[in-house]
Amino acid sequence: MRRFKYLVYVLVLVGFAALAKPIGPYPSMHVSELPDPLRSQWKIVKPEMNEMSHCAAAFDSHTDGGKMAWHCSIYIKMSAEGERRAMHSCEEKREEKGIKMPCKLVEE
Repeated sequence: MRRFKYLVYVLVLVGFAALAKPIGPYPSMHVSELPDPLRSQWKIVKPEMNEMSHCAAAFDSHTDGGKMAWHCSIYIKMSAEGERRAMHSCEEKREEKGIKMPCKLVEE
């Protein structure tokens, strides 16, 4: 019985860890890799985000706002759907602006 309890605790912890990390096949980058304007956007939306929220970014310049694409899915109920929406919208903006870098999910 005692081993069963430990097994349940481990499974619960693994489940929470899976929610905290992006689960899709998407590439990611750390927030510290973002240019200053996008990092400022991250700081603005971060208080509204939960564990299901995701942001995606692409940029060819660290100073030219016209060469940056950014999208966040904040009020979302499923993590995978948040990833998909953020990446899809980011890719659309990236193509519109002619940005060469692919979109990546932003992680802390």
